This record gives sequence, structure tokens and C-alpha cells, in this order.
Amino acid sequence: MANIHNVTEFIFLGLSPNQEVQRVCFVIFLLLYTAIVLGNLLMVVTVTVSRSLGSPMYFFLSHLSFVEICYSSTTAPKLIWDLLAEKKSISVWGCMTQLFFMHFFGGTEIFLLTVMAYDRYVAICKPLHYTSIMNRQVCVVLVGTAWMGGFVHSFVQILLIFRLPFCGPNVIDHYFCDLLPVLKLACSNTFLIGFLIVANGGTLSVISFVVLLASYVVILFHLRTQSSEGRSKALSTCGSHVAVVVLFFGPCVFIYLRPSATLSVDKMVAVFYTVITPLLNPIIYSLRNAEVKKAMKSLWIRALKVDEK
Repeated sequence: MANIHNVTEFIFLGLSPNQEVQRVCFVIFLLLYTAIVLGNLLMVVTVTVSRSLGSPMYFFLSHLSFVEICYSSTTAPKLIWDLLAEKKSISVWGCMTQLFFMHFFGGTEIFLLTVMAYDRYVAICKPLHYTSIMNRQVCVVLVGTAWMGGFVHSFVQILLIFRLPFCGPNVIDHYFCDLLPVLKLACSNTFLIGFLIVANGGTLSVISFVVLLASYVVILFHLRTQSSEGRSKALSTCGSHVAVVVLFFGPCVFIYLRPSATLSVDKMVAVFYTVITPLLNPIIYSLRNAEVKKAMKSLWIRALKVDEK
């Protein structure tokens, strides 16, 4: 523990050294983050208060939206604050905390997406047994498992990097504490640690992605026997989920399924998975789902009636 305190803080280089660009980015990211919180919060509230959205799919969706708020909140507020700050710094303990919660919520999201794919598989391939298989107790256990899986994944990642000595350079070429940029600052041989970090994140991404891909292959194969109306409804629901999966796993694969090195494009990729994806998720699920749009409209009407009173 003594070695890690030789460096007490890290300095971020941020998105751009240009002051004008930073001011423009401040406005953009403030608006984006506000939209992320409001959009996902609206999804959570809509699912919670709407009786028509009581199925397991929407139960998982509300948890996904909550995780998106938490996930984006680990980096976006600090990014927005630093865009107007002269010195963009974070304590070593703050950096480790940010790392932990980012991978905690990110890992939880991966497991939730896998659970949602299983839910769609049961709903489409075993419709007669759907209510008995995906009962409330099972749904709660699956969500709890997703949160626990995210915790274990994050705990392993932080355990690998927490004991590394930081005794020299403290400048991170990023706008938040990500594993690979922080790993570069350690004053010891980090080849094995870097390999284990990439293996942990990469293995989780690959296994989850393969499970997701396999489930949708089975679903598509099963849909051949259904009516055109049933096929269309199932494809619409699955299409939203597939879009979210691609948006989330694409950047994860780029970051963690390559050698332990940082690239100049990493910051732009990070913006995509920490800001853009959480913003798009509620839009994708609401625009492509008639039940969600109807429930949101009903919620809006009820809110207006309350205001009139």
C-alpha cells in the first residue's frame, strides 16, 4: 500500500487541449448527460407505474435503464466538470473508485443483456411455458445474478490493478480512469497484469456475445414456423435488443480484444460506450415498441391531469 501513495493524484489530458473546443464540448455533453438521465429515468418510471408493462421483458428493461444511468454517471459528470476546469485531476483513490464502479455497472449491463436474450428465447420458443419459467421469483434471481456477476467482474479487475505501484508519471491521456491508460503509469512490469485484465474483460464480452448470438440464431430458426404476424412482432422486439447489443459490445470488443495498448481513437470509442449508447438505448426501445409508446403517452396524460387539478 505504501508504493501506491507515492503518486497521490492523476492528471487527465481530456478530450482536447483547445479551450474553445472544451467549451463547446461542455454544452454538448451537459445536454447529452441530461438526456441520458431523463430518458432512462422516464423508462424506469413508465415500466414501474404502468400495469400494461408487467411482463418480465419490461422488468429487465427497467433495470437496464437504471444501470445505464449509473454507468454513465461514473464518467460523464467528471468529464463535464473538467471541461471548464483548469486542472483536470483525480485522486488515486478516486481513480480506483471510478474504475470499480465503471466495470461494476458495465459488467452488470452485459449480464442483463444476456438475461434479456434468454427471456426472448423462452417467450418465442417456449410460449406455453413462458409464465411458469419466467415467474417473478426467477426474474428477481436473474437480475440479482446479473448484479452479482458485475460485482465479481469488477472486483477481479480492480484487484489486479489496485496493488500496482505508481511512483512516477501521473498524466493519463484520457478523460477518465480506464484500465489500460492507468496500467501504463505503473512503475513495474505490467505484461502479466495487462494480459489478465484483457483476458477478464475479453472473456466476459466474448462468452456473453456468443451466448447472445446463439440465442438469436435459435430464435430466428424457430420463427420460420410461426405466422407472419407473430414473426413480425417477434422480430421487432428482438431487433431492438440486437441493436442495443451491437452498440454496447462493439466498443467492448474493440477495447478488450486486442493487445494491452492504448490508441488515439480510444477516447472517441469511450465517448461512444459511456455517453452515446446509454443515450440511444431508451430511444431504441421506445421507438420500436408500441406498448412502451402507449404507456408513455398514458403516463403523460395522467401527469397533465394532475397538473390541471
